[in-house]
Amino acid sequence: MKLSAGQAASYFAKPDTDAAGALIYGADGMRIALKRQEAVAALIGPQGEEEMRLTRIASGDLRKEPALLLDAVKAIGFFPGPRVALVEDVNETTGPIIIDALADWQPGDAQIIVTAGALKPTSKLRKAFEGHKGAYAIGIYDNPPTRDEIERDLRAAGISDPPQEAMHLLADLARSLEPGDFRQTLTKIGLYKLNDPEPLTAQDITACAPATIEADVDDVLLVVGDGQAAAIGPVMQRLQAQGVNAVTLCIGAMRHFRSLHRAATDTSGRPQIWGPNRDKMLAQARAWGPVKLEQALTELTDTDLQLRSAGQRAPALALVERTFIRLAMLARR
Repeated sequence: MKLSAGQAASYFAKPDTDAAGALIYGADGMRIALKRQEAVAALIGPQGEEEMRLTRIASGDLRKEPALLLDAVKAIGFFPGPRVALVEDVNETTGPIIIDALADWQPGDAQIIVTAGALKPTSKLRKAFEGHKGAYAIGIYDNPPTRDEIERDLRAAGISDPPQEAMHLLADLARSLEPGDFRQTLTKIGLYKLNDPEPLTAQDITACAPATIEADVDDVLLVVGDGQAAAIGPVMQRLQAQGVNAVTLCIGAMRHFRSLHRAATDTSGRPQIWGPNRDKMLAQARAWGPVKLEQALTELTDTDLQLRSAGQRAPALALVERTFIRLAMLARR
């Protein structure tokens, strides 16, 4: 059975304990590992591994000894409770072994949880899980976590009912960090707020956010927001020398201008901008206004799509620099 993104989120929050298993696949190894960890923990509980209800099988070992998986699936554990046979980093060469074990699965056997890289729709392994009535095929894509996923991870870190402002900031942070780094940041926030009854604030998030190259990226975004077209080239050269790529700049620019737009359209009297550049960004939000900020977001979205296009031939950083210059000129109008 193939799960959509919404169905997958429900599955990872509460996996089907009566299922034969699940295939979790995608291009980003860290995202796959986090989702696999989440599913296995929900299936066997916090004591499952200590009680030997989890059997880990490496793909290479399974190739050498195909009987390992079926033995793990049919084995009777010493402790009561659900069991999981986990096979990681699978490819098409080990696919037939897993397909055979899935076909032999019976109620009461250990669930078969399989992780793999990006699989084509024609993959026999993917088709086997998609076509099985009691198993799931879940594709994990490079999308930032949803609000529900962030709230769930916050609850796991010990924080409930975060304020709206904090959720906006965390959503922005999730777009700029790798999944593992973002999960560690939420865990750090939970420890930081341990025994603190006050609501989560922007200052709390700033204190726990990892130190990255974002400060350097912010330099060029502030220049763009101020309309200083002539200053963009030198700053871009410095960022290029530091190894900053075009996608990072585009994501940072989207986040920057979304924050400006949120502040420009805010009616609560508490503009939702945080960080050391707050005053300058508030001034930019007033100067740009909602209409021009919407034009800027449209420009950045078009650039992002062009960067991801298979037919894109222009140098990526030059493409982003040209967009930044156009935005700076828009700011001066």
